[in-house]
Amino acid sequence: MAAPTPAPRTFLIGAARERPCTLVVCRGCCCGDPRKHPGTDHAWQLERLRSGAAEHGFAVRTTDCLGPCDQANVIVVQPSAAGRRAGGRPTWVGFAMDDDCTEEVLEWAAAGGPGLAEPPVTLELQFIDPPRDARVRSRR
Repeated sequence: MAAPTPAPRTFLIGAARERPCTLVVCRGCCCGDPRKHPGTDHAWQLERLRSGAAEHGFAVRTTDCLGPCDQANVIVVQPSAAGRRAGGRPTWVGFAMDDDCTEEVLEWAAAGGPGLAEPPVTLELQFIDPPRDARVRSRR
């Protein structure tokens, strides 16, 4: 006899209840490297994302390496608590180096991000699959 399937969690406690949309910006070996991508102002991009977050109430954090280095720069748009409750899931954006992409990520996060707002159609063209090990970690 199979074990009963646990009921889905319908409530959040503590900080998770109010967690804002979060942009995780890769700044590892390839993303943010002016030697690899000399035509991109990586410092400006990070500053622009942080100023947009301060203005609109979402969060920005950096990480060393997200994995898909051949698709640098990579930004993961994580849903807010409300967005996750509405079905939003983390969305990976690759090749995020130009000003237009940076502005579209900002607009989407300011509007609520995954689960609460539709992404700009042109940004959808830059969505990438997370690396396999990221998908495995998220299921644990």
